[in-house]
Amino acid sequence: MRFLSEINSPADLRQLKVEDLQEVADEVRQFIIDTCSRVGGHTGASLGAVELAVAMHYVFDTPNDRLVWDVGHQGYAHKILTGRRDELHTIKQYGGLSGFLRREESEYDTFGAGHASTSLSAALGMAVARDTKNENFHVCALIGDSSLAGGMAMEAINQAGHLKSRLIVILNDNGMSIAPAVGSLSGYLNRIKEAQSYQHLKEEIGDALGSVPGIGRHLRNAAKSVKDAIAAAVLPGALVNELGFKYIGYVDGHNVANLVRALEEAKKIDDGPVIVHALTTKGKGFPNPEKNYYAYHATGPFDPKTGLPYKSSKAAPPAYTTVFGETMCELMADDEKIVGLTAAMPDGTGIDKVLERFPDRAFDVGIAEQHAITFCAGMACEGLKPVAAIYSTFLQRAFDQLIHDVCLQNLNVTFAMDRAGIVGADGPTHHGLLDIAYLRGYPNVVLMAPKDEGELRDMLLTAIEHDGPAAIRYPRGNGIGVDISSKPKLIEVGKSEILREGTDAAIIAYGSMVYPSIEAAEALKSDGIEATVVNARFVKPLDEATILDLARSHSLLVTVEEAYLAGGFGSAVLELLESNGLQDKVKLVRMGVSDEIVTHGDPKILLGHYGLDADGIRDRVKTSLESLTDMTANKNRLRAVK
Repeated sequence: MRFLSEINSPADLRQLKVEDLQEVADEVRQFIIDTCSRVGGHTGASLGAVELAVAMHYVFDTPNDRLVWDVGHQGYAHKILTGRRDELHTIKQYGGLSGFLRREESEYDTFGAGHASTSLSAALGMAVARDTKNENFHVCALIGDSSLAGGMAMEAINQAGHLKSRLIVILNDNGMSIAPAVGSLSGYLNRIKEAQSYQHLKEEIGDALGSVPGIGRHLRNAAKSVKDAIAAAVLPGALVNELGFKYIGYVDGHNVANLVRALEEAKKIDDGPVIVHALTTKGKGFPNPEKNYYAYHATGPFDPKTGLPYKSSKAAPPAYTTVFGETMCELMADDEKIVGLTAAMPDGTGIDKVLERFPDRAFDVGIAEQHAITFCAGMACEGLKPVAAIYSTFLQRAFDQLIHDVCLQNLNVTFAMDRAGIVGADGPTHHGLLDIAYLRGYPNVVLMAPKDEGELRDMLLTAIEHDGPAAIRYPRGNGIGVDISSKPKLIEVGKSEILREGTDAAIIAYGSMVYPSIEAAEALKSDGIEATVVNARFVKPLDEATILDLARSHSLLVTVEEAYLAGGFGSAVLELLESNGLQDKVKLVRMGVSDEIVTHGDPKILLGHYGLDADGIRDRVKTSLESLTDMTANKNRLRAVK
């Protein structure tokens, strides 16, 4: 590495000549490929933004000037250039670098984000704060073309154009989010690209008129109003101007020198916001010539020569996502009223299979979760049975629509919440730990979680056939390996399942925690403890009769959930005991995630940290029974003394 090994901060980068920057970008790109081939990461996303990162840190006086990255999964080059090159091999690993931007990690990470469409609002806030405090620095926001379609981004553009604050927006236009970009805005951006031929023609006409001896300058000025009128009519970029933004573009997003010139030009504009439109290729330089955008957006380790993932020698059960997609297709074949929907994550949710088989009854609405849920509500009003497959963490973005547009009206919408619980390497912004709490408090909704992939199939049918809103949460990763060959069957809503009988303690597990609880109960036998294990299935409605019977027949109840404890499944059980006057009759121990931000890392490590594995459950039951025994013994001694 001729340059990269000497670049430990953007200040070092700015000592170089412009003509050296393309080689810097090439070295950064190769460093990303070499590193991600060993440890995985957001490979394709980051490869497409290498030149953008180099140009931004060269032109702007960072960290004094503020760079705001949207999402952040394309920020690996940014991390490399800001002193974290030698730590990149720890990316997304427990104790290592975050896969996204984090303010705690670096002064160059001005805004932490893991969800899309946030950068413009945050950058505008920084620009207004700068102006309010009479300070002088540039604020530059990077946003992708698909993120630009998000409602927040549109709202920010509307206000930025109105306020006329000095703000630079770089539009990273690669025609992709994780999947190909969809929607009319994507078409609009394509028309801007196509319209550049008209822009060049306009300039050529102006140059020709200006060259006429004696009167050229007058002819050119006279024609200006005509040219501008034509531009307003046919040039899509005119819409950008009407929104109050200056427009620079488009620029080759993989030519650092051109990017530097465009950004230097943008810095000179001081009377309002400006958009620099850069065209990039997602996965630029990725070694696999077969462009599988889904596969290389985020990768595991791969062969750096071929770009192909290393094959595992061990066959694994199908992923919950795969089972969901295949079950959707199976159910849709039998019921033409069922429709499937996702928000820019067809492959990540399994809706890609539905889009292929039922293109007229499947929708990818782009990065627009709020619209997605109300769109489903509208379809449900007309008798369809929409299923919205959205990651638990992303469904948070549509909280008001969940309540106001679906639950309040008691509409038949099914929420398939993939990636519920601890998701691992993507960390705090992506853990699905809040869905129980944010859904449980509202009437009308049914909440359930399967113990395995077979029960997921049954619950999907149950949710769709339930006349009202219903939500299913299921984890990231592979299933247990149970037989899923039989057709899905209906489950009685609100009915749990007793899997193991015992007399000493009752473990009531929800969803992904059922099998670890069974394993813990088997281990407790060697401690002389016989534990009942219950698959709760539903957090709303609770199986009140079964739980109350367990409370009367056991001295210890232990609830286990892969979610935050506050407002979760255990809280629901505690409320049930209190309302029936049993809170002092039985000891209740709630196991889940405590009130803290959960970092990134291997899910097994994180689950073990919170005691949410077989060993942790076993230890908690054992110590809880021991403390209960000690407490009883103390009470008996006190009675004897009296």
